[in-house]
Amino acid sequence: MAILVEVAGWLGAMLVLGAYMLVSSGRLTGSSAIFQGMNALGSALFILNTGWHGAIPSMVLNIIWLCIGLFALWHIHRRGRTG
Repeated sequence: MAILVEVAGWLGAMLVLGAYMLVSSGRLTGSSAIFQGMNALGSALFILNTGWHGAIPSMVLNIIWLCIGLFALWHIHRRGRTG
């Protein structure tokens, strides 16, 4: 189980950093579903990892990060259906 938690943490890190790199390089926009999805999934994986390790401040930060990403994805989906 510990190995899976570590893999989840590293995958989460790669997703969040990859999303940031893609936006910073202009390959994605902050309003794209791919960017928001990468951030949401990355933060969800970080939640598993930080919770396992008892890093509560980091876990709370990533819960908030996940909520922001999910809200943005909902907004993107809603905007696509209505406009």
